[in-house]
Amino acid sequence: MPSPFRFSPDGPIHSAVIPSKRRLPQTESLSSRHDNKRQRDTVPSAPDSCTMSKALGKRPATQPVRSAFEPNKGAKKLIVSRLRTVSRSNDVEQYYEKRRNELKVALAAIFNNQQPKQPLETLYRGVEDICRHGDARDLFDILRAQCESYLNSRLHQAIMANGGSSNIDMLRAVSKYWTIWNSQSTTIRSIFSYLDRSFLLNNKELPQINDLAIMLFRKMVFASVQSSPSSVGAKSLVGLCDLIDYDRKGDSRFDPALLRDSISMLNVLNVYGKLFEPLFLKTSSAYLHEFAEELSASSLKSYISACEKLLAREDDRCNAFNFDSTTKRQLMNAAHVTLIDDYSEKLLDGGSIGKILDENSVESMKALYDLLRLSDLQRRLRGPWEDYIKNAGSAIVNDTSRGDEMVVRLLEFRKTLDIMVRDAFKKDDDFTHGLRQAFDNFINDKKNMTSRNSGTSKVGEMIAKYVDMLLRGGLKTLPASLLSDVQDRVDAEKRGQASTGDEDAELDRQLDKALELFRFIEGKGVFEAFYKQDLARRLLMGRSASADAERSMLAKLKSECGSDFTRNLEQMFKDQQMARDEMDSYKEWREGNGYTKTKLDLNVSILSAAAWPTYPDTQLLLPDGIASQLEQFATYYTNKHTGRRLTWKHSLAHCVVRASFNKGPKELLVSAYQAIVLTIFNQTDEPVSYQQIAERSGLSGRDLDRTLQSLACGKVRVITKDPKGKDVNPTDKFLVNKSFSDPKFRIKINQIQLKETKEENQETHERVARDRQFETQAAIVRIMKSRKTMTHANLVAEVINQTKKRGAVDTSEIKQNIEKLIEKDYLEREGSSYTYLA
Repeated sequence: MPSPFRFSPDGPIHSAVIPSKRRLPQTESLSSRHDNKRQRDTVPSAPDSCTMSKALGKRPATQPVRSAFEPNKGAKKLIVSRLRTVSRSNDVEQYYEKRRNELKVALAAIFNNQQPKQPLETLYRGVEDICRHGDARDLFDILRAQCESYLNSRLHQAIMANGGSSNIDMLRAVSKYWTIWNSQSTTIRSIFSYLDRSFLLNNKELPQINDLAIMLFRKMVFASVQSSPSSVGAKSLVGLCDLIDYDRKGDSRFDPALLRDSISMLNVLNVYGKLFEPLFLKTSSAYLHEFAEELSASSLKSYISACEKLLAREDDRCNAFNFDSTTKRQLMNAAHVTLIDDYSEKLLDGGSIGKILDENSVESMKALYDLLRLSDLQRRLRGPWEDYIKNAGSAIVNDTSRGDEMVVRLLEFRKTLDIMVRDAFKKDDDFTHGLRQAFDNFINDKKNMTSRNSGTSKVGEMIAKYVDMLLRGGLKTLPASLLSDVQDRVDAEKRGQASTGDEDAELDRQLDKALELFRFIEGKGVFEAFYKQDLARRLLMGRSASADAERSMLAKLKSECGSDFTRNLEQMFKDQQMARDEMDSYKEWREGNGYTKTKLDLNVSILSAAAWPTYPDTQLLLPDGIASQLEQFATYYTNKHTGRRLTWKHSLAHCVVRASFNKGPKELLVSAYQAIVLTIFNQTDEPVSYQQIAERSGLSGRDLDRTLQSLACGKVRVITKDPKGKDVNPTDKFLVNKSFSDPKFRIKINQIQLKETKEENQETHERVARDRQFETQAAIVRIMKSRKTMTHANLVAEVINQTKKRGAVDTSEIKQNIEKLIEKDYLEREGSSYTYLA
């Protein structure tokens, strides 16, 4: 509201309307509104108390004072007489100068690490008044000059004085006074915050106070780094690298707190990337080269371990002390190049890798694989990996002194390699494929152990015998090293295989592992021949540990090789079932025809000649009771099945014989050969010569020698030999061992005649080789019959394609069979082509 004025003879009188709230006098300073109420209510040039009381209409002290303002009666006029006028411009300038001086004094106190005499709020209001007065730029210049003078003189001198003789001491001094300057600048920023927010915030040319403090300190310490190696900043940066070097070498002088604070300081000062990072990477590169060169002469295992620890420490240091991510990336890349790329020949040395694999050091191989992955070189590890598998696998296959353990050793070898792929190579498909290719290579290598003369591989035979061992003896025949571990069982359950976890499930898993080796065999004919022989023995002798396992294995083979492969094997199982039904029918026939019951319990297995292996015919002189029983069964069978002829294979027969010894009766589980020899001693108590046994049994040669050896020279000696010894000679004499004793009532005597001889083994290999030649010739004739004319190369390629299911055939063997067919007038050669002759 405008104030009306009037003049009286006594002088100028100010008259104003007094509202309900008091208004400050016009002469009040800019900052007085924020001073104490006592200062704010002062009235300049007031008359004496009497005049003031009278002017305000004040009552005497003995009467109550009434307010000059009465509601609903309008405004009252205040009349001040004899008001003096003063010059305002001088007072204002003095006020602002006083405020400037107070701020300078406060800055000096802050630089001396003291508390300013004036309250911070007062100093803040002074800054506000100056800024409102329009002198913000001058105030900023004063602040900058004061700070710059302090940093370049007193603070710089203090750093130099406390810098010591080493670079790390200089770094420690810089870090210390940076902390002090941080505290000082924080106080300064709080006092000058109005300048910061009102003037500098919107001024693009001038830095804010915080940026000014950082800029001035950076300029004071690091401005001359590149031009002067002995400057404070240069020595500090070198000291920081020295501090990191202490940590790398495990020096006790390492100060982690100083390193952390220094890295933080460099980031705040914005010199980390420009000044520190290049120097750090340069010194780190020199350290890495020195480290790699020093360890290059050590073993691969030691080098891998040292590199793994070094990289882990470098990574942890970068994370723990807040190194920039780009610094960490560049450092680790340099480390990968220096430690891995530059020494890749050492890391991929086949001999050194082979030693680690021989030791089965999963940790070292995992560390090597992880190292190579850092430089994307892990694929190159596959070459040494395959070479090691080929060499180690070939050594196992060719170890004739431990030929019977070959498959067990191969499976143990395969298991360690599978664990290596799983735990060290993180199930990398490249190494899984490499493992399979390497196994395929050494198992089918013609240079590896082959059967004498036939050229067929022994691996198929040994796998068949290993499966026979499993199906006869179950898991008790396996070494503990082959049993599945927890991870194997979990993986099997995930695949839905053998998930019960019991003995049958474990046996099924072991059969699967044997089949994995079987899959590598190119010529499966050897496996088929030996598996067929072993299956026949198990079925005829009742030696299978599990009927379910037998059927499961047959199903696996059928799935793997097709129905043609297992047709004869399936027929063998059918014959066994038909034989049981036949015996039930025979017993009913005997009862129906009035035959008397005997103590002899006959059980006959009728075998299809085409499905079962061939066995030699042996003429034996059977006891009368057994001979009559066989004649009765022959009569029954020929009457029932017209046109069929029975051929007795006594070499496969076995029986239970009751024997009486001085210490009690026993039941002996023996073969037919052994039973016939033992019955000879029922006729006399005198020693029987070798020749007499031959005449009375019908046995001769090797069969007789092995039978007598099993009864007189084995662990269970129910007869004695004179003279004593391990070998049987035609001049020996034999007598019942009446003093024989054994804790068991039923005793199984080893049936040596059922064991495969070297001659039989070799004959099997030769038969497989002949069959393979016949199959090859049949394929050639079949191809030429349909094509009529073919070139040599095309014919060989087509033969390989048609016979690959039964195993690969060498081109030299194909060529030999072509020559045989030309000799037999099946083919005719015309230049480089062949023509089929009808």
